[in-house]
Amino acid sequence: MIKELTYPFDADEIIVKKRAIKRKLLEDKDNMVSKKVAILGGYTTNNVKNILELFLMANGILPEFYESEYARYYEDAVFGSEELDSFAPDLVYICTCNRNVPFYPEITDSAEEIDRLLDDTYSRFLNMWESIRKRYNCPVIQNNFEMPYYRLLGNSDASDLHGKVNFLTRLNMKFYEYARSGNGLYICDINYISADYGLSEWSDPFYWYMYKYGLNASAIPYLAMNVANIIKSIYGKNKKGLVLDLDNTLWGGVIGDDGQDGIEIGQESSDAQAYSEFQDYISEQKKIGVLLNVNSKNDVENAMLGLQHPDSKLSPDDFICIKSNWEPKDRNFKEIADELGLLPESLVFVDDNPAERQIVTDSLPGVSAPELGDIHERIRVLDRSGFFEVTFLSDDDLKRNDMYKKNVIRRKQSELFSDYHEYLLSLGMKAVIRPFEELYYPRIAQLTNKSNQFNLTTKRYTVEEIASAAADNMTITLYGRLEDRYGDNGIVSVVIGSVSGEVCDITLWLMSCRVLKRDMEYAMFDALVDKCRERGIKTIIGNYYPTSKNSMVAEHYKTLGFSLCSEDEQGHTVWSFDIPFEYSRKNTVIDIGK
Repeated sequence: MIKELTYPFDADEIIVKKRAIKRKLLEDKDNMVSKKVAILGGYTTNNVKNILELFLMANGILPEFYESEYARYYEDAVFGSEELDSFAPDLVYICTCNRNVPFYPEITDSAEEIDRLLDDTYSRFLNMWESIRKRYNCPVIQNNFEMPYYRLLGNSDASDLHGKVNFLTRLNMKFYEYARSGNGLYICDINYISADYGLSEWSDPFYWYMYKYGLNASAIPYLAMNVANIIKSIYGKNKKGLVLDLDNTLWGGVIGDDGQDGIEIGQESSDAQAYSEFQDYISEQKKIGVLLNVNSKNDVENAMLGLQHPDSKLSPDDFICIKSNWEPKDRNFKEIADELGLLPESLVFVDDNPAERQIVTDSLPGVSAPELGDIHERIRVLDRSGFFEVTFLSDDDLKRNDMYKKNVIRRKQSELFSDYHEYLLSLGMKAVIRPFEELYYPRIAQLTNKSNQFNLTTKRYTVEEIASAAADNMTITLYGRLEDRYGDNGIVSVVIGSVSGEVCDITLWLMSCRVLKRDMEYAMFDALVDKCRERGIKTIIGNYYPTSKNSMVAEHYKTLGFSLCSEDEQGHTVWSFDIPFEYSRKNTVIDIGK
């Protein structure tokens, strides 16, 4: 993330410098994934599009846009258009505001009339969402509604059925209920964003009368950042963990100088309370699957004393990797990423010292290290940055810290064996490999959007596309779960193959980084061969598309016994495997369950 787009940012500077910022971002366009985004606006959206483009590029997404004509969002959504159909969006963003609510209750309306008005208004939006889903089979982002600029009934506007506040609140609740149903709708919460920004400024009517903007022009970067956060979460561009300093970051003071009793944590002062609340916030991040790690210049004994303080909300057990030593922090950071099996840019560096932040970000491009401000501002900075935007929360997410912690134990155990095959056997691994099941569609889609290192074609799928693949008789789908004596790793591998006659073309093959070098790829290939033989398929075709992150699988098909068919100038290789009559299974260490 470039500095101008890092929260807290100067919104007006972004607007003024948007062309220069775009030029800077385009320098890295080869490492971005391309997506087609349709913006269907209930007001003038050109500036929303321009600023959204910057935030998407900063998150590794190169967008191509379709923009509806002014206030024709409903027509485009419900009836489509030749231009929009040809555009074939990967995602649709319905950018509306409370001025797009056609009717509000009259003060003389009965409760029954207001209920009918509410249902009719909701049905208008429901019709759009369902039409987009049927026509384009893609995710939809929908703004909810900010509160009105004025309250005719004063404070009673919230509780009286005739009040606009009450009506919009009830309408928002209907939106949320649909979003929870798993139909590919994601809410951009402008009700919260506008309150955070300041509703009077956000809804300044001057911008509506003069430009037909649904919000203050200076607020557009805040809207764009939030929409971009949703999109990058859908497409697996979230960060995965925090790497945290200790002194003056998780507590006030320097543990080596002040001792355990002298650091600021607990309820004895305003700063101590702020540090305690910050630790609470970090602990909550862990609960949604954010990986917690420590990178501190300290003797390890002092670090443990601080984390074992009676008032500390975090303990040593909450962290996967603890690097507390006098080594350079960029070196520690890289070692933490390596131990987790992640790329450094998957982690966020949280350190009060700007010099240390600079060293890490200069040495490890792509790592985010936000300017924290003082302790009273840090929750806001991390929270508004949207590093860990949640669009789907799986059981695997809830168990992620424990899974990675056990992976560290596995790595340490492997060092005790001189024979790696014997080590793998010692894990007692068991796998379940089956065609896609509806229960797991969201997790499978999530995995396709998060896996980068072991991902041969780097295709990304929505839940709707996963469901479509599962229902297609000309497609072979497989997911793999893996567990061992240390615990359940969850769904870790996905294969999709397109069938044509006696040929299966692998269109997707990926595996979670947390089970690399465990021979799960062999088990998946054995299962794929079985499925192909059941259908009379004689040849399997594999494709490898190189990226900056997946070089580790460049020789994957060669390892499996495929023959190289072709290679182009970009490094895209095509491989072929003729299934022999006597196929020798490649997996020798994983027990495959039924």
